[in-house]
This record gives sequence, structure tokens and C-alpha cells, in this order.
Amino acid sequence: MNNQNIRKSIIHMVHYSKSSHVGTCLSIVDILTVLYFSVLNIDPQRPSKKDRDRFILSKGHGSAALYATLAERGFFPKAYLDKYYIDGGILPGHLDMEAVPGIETSAGSLGHGLSIGIGMAIANKQSNNPGHIYVLLGDGECNEGSVWEAVMLATTLKLNNITVIIDYNKLQSFGRTNEVINQENMADRWSAFGWQTYEVDGHNMEELELIFNLEQTGPKAVIAHTTKGKGVSYMEDKLEWHYKSPNDEQYITAMRELGGM
Repeated sequence: MNNQNIRKSIIHMVHYSKSSHVGTCLSIVDILTVLYFSVLNIDPQRPSKKDRDRFILSKGHGSAALYATLAERGFFPKAYLDKYYIDGGILPGHLDMEAVPGIETSAGSLGHGLSIGIGMAIANKQSNNPGHIYVLLGDGECNEGSVWEAVMLATTLKLNNITVIIDYNKLQSFGRTNEVINQENMADRWSAFGWQTYEVDGHNMEELELIFNLEQTGPKAVIAHTTKGKGVSYMEDKLEWHYKSPNDEQYITAMRELGGM
């Protein structure tokens, strides 16, 4: 399955490079799989076609997940994944739109992706471009005030060509998301700002595809309840995997749990 292949690629990448953020990468794999294999109007052979849909990973520290997805989808050779986050490599730890085809914007500093996406959505409206904009935010990222400025603008402009997905995995860099800043009413907040809002199981790919394909009359928000470290038992819902890289023994265990080395 594409989602499991992507997870195995992520584990390989972070182990090989001894890098971090594996937990946040694993939580968004099923969302990315649905988007890139079932929803987005894209062509790996023509990554810059004008009418394409665009995906922005605002939480740019989850870069390994997007790189692995793009490679699985055929945007570039999988051998490039061995050049992730290492000296002399080609895939930076935080997204760089110049690195490989398929990266729509550079990212790293949190809170900017939605504003960039709204700019793209406005440009598409003005040029009669049918391309849809998708932006994935972290739940911790929603602490940023710039996110809510963008939320208000999107509804004011009645942008029905933008969809936001919140990776609601309940953990951020320093603890439980709702203990840092309480966001238990996440869906109510987006709905109150006028967004067409849905709550889903972020690992149920059929449910995700259904919600993504629903007609929009304005901006859409998909609150995706996910598990940090999804798919690897010892990583699931553990804050430490925001920072750690698996050692050799942990790498073997993870790859076995995901269906093979």
C-alpha cells in the first residue's frame, strides 16, 4: 500500500540521516496519500502545469513525509530520499521549493502556510484558474496569530477554492497541545469564523477522500484527528519522537511493524 511504503521511506530517511520529527511525519501520511493518489489534480511529468492543484505543507518540519510521498507518486527518483538532511544532500530538513519538483513553497517558520495559500487562491480566482489550494497545518501551529488573520480573510473573500487540513495529533514541541493552549473546541473555532468545517479520523482514508471531494461554497476546514508516530507502536502518541531518531534496533522494529525491511 502506498501509505505503508511512504511510512517505511520516512523511517529509513530519519534513521539514515539521524534526524528528528519522525512523529509529526507519520501522523500525516494517510492525509498525504489520499491527496496525492486520489484527490489532487497533478501530473508528475508536468509538475508546473498552470491548472494544477497545489498543496502546501505549512508545518515544514514534516518534510520527510512530503518528500517520501512525492517520490512514491513519481515526481522524482526514490534514490533522492537517501540525500535527505545530510551534508552534501539535496533534500533539506525544512522544505525548500527549489530542491525537487512538486514542492510549492519553502517552509519552516510556522504560521505562514495559510497566508501563502490564500494568496495563491486569490491569484487563481483572478486568472480564472480552476486549481484548488490545499494547506496542511499542525495543531500546535494554530497557536500562531497569523493563522487566524488568514482564517478571517478567507471567509471575507468567500474563497471556495481553498481547503485547510489540521493535523490534530494533540502534541506539539513542549507538551500536549491542549495543555499549552487549549484548543479542544478546534472545530467550533473554525466554524465560528465561517469555514465549512468537518471533523474526521485522519487515518481513515475513505472518510478523508469523501470530505475532500464535498462541494464547497466557501473555505473548507478539515479537522483531522491523528496519532503522532502512527504505525510504529513505540512511537505512537509519544512526545519524545518529535525530537528523536530511531537507533538501529528501533529501526528494525519499526520496519518490521510496517511490513518488511
